[in-house]
Amino acid sequence: MPVTTDRSRLEVRLPEDPGSVDQDSEFCSVHLDGTWRDIRFHDYAGIFEIPGLYEKLFHDILDCRSPDVVGKLLKEQLQRDNFTAEDLRVLDLGAGNGLVGEQLRTVGVDHLVGVDITPAAGMAAERDRPGVYEAYYVTDITDPPADVAAALAAARFNTMSCVAALGFSDIPPTAFRAAFNMVSDGGWVAFTIKDRFLTEEDTSGFAALISACERENILTVRTSERYRHRLDVAGKPLHYVAMVGIKERDIPVELLP
Repeated sequence: MPVTTDRSRLEVRLPEDPGSVDQDSEFCSVHLDGTWRDIRFHDYAGIFEIPGLYEKLFHDILDCRSPDVVGKLLKEQLQRDNFTAEDLRVLDLGAGNGLVGEQLRTVGVDHLVGVDITPAAGMAAERDRPGVYEAYYVTDITDPPADVAAALAAARFNTMSCVAALGFSDIPPTAFRAAFNMVSDGGWVAFTIKDRFLTEEDTSGFAALISACERENILTVRTSERYRHRLDVAGKPLHYVAMVGIKERDIPVELLP
């Protein structure tokens, strides 16, 4: 489904002299009502409240490739196993305004549920991509209300997706574990993560968690690819790693960093 908002009229500019700004501190300026407003890239509420800004900034200007990369890798693994995409029941963690959900629909996913902790994300998904998700829950996946927890359990997920949302202050290992454990054993897991978060320099906790999941036969990685996620504000590439694997069993709490 196409985005219903027209982003061509949005005026967005990047810092003229960004220097060596860390990814978590990047920002842009948006021209609104006659004035320029600075918005941090990780201020998702601020970005999602402006129709079309997310796509204009991350995809038109900074050439984000993550949804396409994950969709391609997942499709390849499904074809390898002769698995029908229509049989996927996907939990899209950190669903945002539905861009990844839209990509999963093109792969052939028939049942798709979005979860995001940011209320503005849920409103943007309904505004920009109505109908992409069977249901969309604005909740903390680690502690959802009883009715939401029951609905998520009843969804019988056999796939989890999480694209460009892990690490920083967005989705911590506890939330990844909670969503991972909602997927049935033998189900698919497809996610991306900044390459630095898989090295000894990691401060997010994901390097230790993912390594432990592989070592303990909790997650069998079927394919992984380091790729250019997008450009930074200085025009330099930011690299992420995309992984598609099979969930063998739940992540026990003692594996959390």
